[in-house]
Amino acid sequence: MHFAKVNNGIVEQVIAAEEEFFNGFVDDTPGEWVQTSYNTLGGIHYGQEGVPDEGIPIRKNFAGVGFIYDSVRDAFIPDQIFPSWTLNETSCLWEAPTAVPDDGEYSWNEETTSWIETEGSA
Repeated sequence: MHFAKVNNGIVEQVIAAEEEFFNGFVDDTPGEWVQTSYNTLGGIHYGQEGVPDEGIPIRKNFAGVGFIYDSVRDAFIPDQIFPSWTLNETSCLWEAPTAVPDDGEYSWNEETTSWIETEGSA
């Protein structure tokens, strides 16, 4: 099991611990420990082969240091990558204003708010 230390809505630490150990764990620093799952991304649970399965997703995304924990959504939300990107309320992941093309490799250009084909990808 994995747990994230959340203080003022920000993830400060992520640890792996057996539930038996964690139940007896004493931590008197500010914040709370919230369970997270490395098998969860975008509100979907993934099995060992990286394929969605019938597992239960926990808090939309696996927590990372610096992520926001939104207790209303009960979700871990990564940093906003670019100012033009918006939060997908279902996955709690940031999305570009336009979908990335599927005919090569692209990187996001925030100045033009568009995808730019990466050199050598054609």
